[in-house]
Amino acid sequence: MKYIGAHVSASGGVANAPLNAAAIGARAFALFTKNQKQWSAKPLESSEILAFRRNCEAGGFDLAMILPHDSYLINLGHAESEGLSKSRAAFLDELQRCEQLGLSLLNFHPGSHLKKHDEETCLRVIAESINLALAQTNTVCAVIENTAGQGSNMGYSFEHLARIIELTEDKSRVGVCLDTCHTLAAGYDLTTRETFNTTFAEFERVVGFRYLKAMHLNDSMKGLGSRVDRHAPLGEGKLGLEPFRWLMNDVRFDGIPLILETPQPERWAEEINLLYAMSGTAKPC
Repeated sequence: MKYIGAHVSASGGVANAPLNAAAIGARAFALFTKNQKQWSAKPLESSEILAFRRNCEAGGFDLAMILPHDSYLINLGHAESEGLSKSRAAFLDELQRCEQLGLSLLNFHPGSHLKKHDEETCLRVIAESINLALAQTNTVCAVIENTAGQGSNMGYSFEHLARIIELTEDKSRVGVCLDTCHTLAAGYDLTTRETFNTTFAEFERVVGFRYLKAMHLNDSMKGLGSRVDRHAPLGEGKLGLEPFRWLMNDVRFDGIPLILETPQPERWAEEINLLYAMSGTAKPC
C-alpha cells in the first residue's frame, strides 16, 4: 500500500500538522516539530503532545507514516568544534521531540564539509554524530536524506549513504530517504524506464532497499547532474510524470511515507490524487 502526503505546516503548534494533512487527503505527512530556522525551542508540553496524538488518530494517520524533518541549521559533519557541538545538541533534541510525540523516524540532511576537511573525514564525523545521538535515545530511526550535491553538501552519492550506514553502530536505527529531485540533480537518471531500473538496481547494490524508510516526491527544475536543488510541481520539471507512475506501481515503495515537497501547497491535494490514480488503486481511507 502506498502512503502519500506532503510536508505540511505545523504553525500554531505540532497538533495542527495532522489537521493540515487531513485537509489535503494525505495518508502520510512530514512536519517540523520546532522552528526549522532556530537552534532551540521551548519543550513540548504534555497537552500539545496529547493533542497531536489525538489529531493523528482522528485523521487515521499511522504514526509510522509520519516523517519529521530536523532543523536546516544542523550540520552533523561540521569541521569546527563549536558548530559541531551546537549541531549535535540540536539533533539530539530533535530525536527526543520525536520520541515524545511517539514518532519513529527523523529525516535529516547528513551535513557539509564546508571545504574544511575531506569527504571521508566528514562522513566519519557525521556517523559519529549519529552514534552519539542514538546512544542517548531509544526508538527513533535516523533517516539520512540524499542531497543534490550543492556546494560542500555530503550525501549526494549512494556510496556516501552506504558509508554513513556502515559507520553507524546500531543499524536497526538508521535508514535513507531518497528525494527524486535530489537523485536526478546528483546524477542518477530516472527519466527512462531503463535508467530508472538501473538507478534503483544500483541503490540496492550499494545501499540496500532494507534501509529505504521514506521518499520525497518532487520534480526537478534542473537537469541530470546539475547539482542544483530546485523542486518543481509533478510533471513540470526535468523528470516528467512517468518516473512517478513507475514508482507508484512498484511494490518496493510500499509501506513507507511518500512525501511531496513540491513548491505549490495549494496543489498538493491534486498531486496526491494524481499519484493514487497512477497506481490504479483507490486512495486508502
